[in-house]
Amino acid sequence: MTQPAAAALIVPPLFNGPPGSANGGYFSGALAALLPGAPASAVVTLRKPPPLGTPMHAFVTDEGGVTLHHEDALVGEAAPAALAGLGTPEPVSFETAKAAEQSYRGLVRHPFPGCFVCGTQRGEAQGLHLYAGAVADRDGLHACTWTPDAELADTDGTAVRPEFVWAALDCPGAWTIDLETRDVVLGRITARVLGAPSVGEPCVVTARLIAQDGRKHTTCTALYGRDGRLLGEAEALWIELPPRA
Repeated sequence: MTQPAAAALIVPPLFNGPPGSANGGYFSGALAALLPGAPASAVVTLRKPPPLGTPMHAFVTDEGGVTLHHEDALVGEAAPAALAGLGTPEPVSFETAKAAEQSYRGLVRHPFPGCFVCGTQRGEAQGLHLYAGAVADRDGLHACTWTPDAELADTDGTAVRPEFVWAALDCPGAWTIDLETRDVVLGRITARVLGAPSVGEPCVVTARLIAQDGRKHTTCTALYGRDGRLLGEAEALWIELPPRA
């Protein structure tokens, strides 16, 4: 059995990922926020590309999870869940992360250049501009910087809203995968949010590729604040799309 949730979820068109659909990390954070009891960590599974600018209806399950539907289609599911313990990518200095951005492969080829989180062709539209590149001599570690602006703040105007923490923990993981010849989309993400950065706080995101199994890729990401404290971490499963015609 399910019960209607308190409100519908609408993803504003600003927060897009692939063309015409929501950024997976933002969507996952917004859906996790509908879970009863506000669990410290949750898993979100994306079943279909989340539409933009239209109501999606949430239902609370008897097990304490949430399902989200658009018309007759199941778009996503969320439930309380702990991380599997695949590893927390280590922090690096802000300067090291800034240097790693120079090797961001999305500057050469980007499957979704308009993405709210990592897109290189946002034009005048707001975006997070997270350009994770390989850190020199760190065995696969990727990193980027993030300094949140005031438009990402909660109602008191000081701290970033949790759904943007989820967004920051999303795309940097994808760029640990070889995207020169393939495109991937988020299939599932488990995230633990420990805190939110303040507006204007210089932060660092680090990421590692953990495993590849056919068209499935597993990554880990971590968000660190100004003083190196861990603000959040995530484990994600990415699904490789069929080759473009």
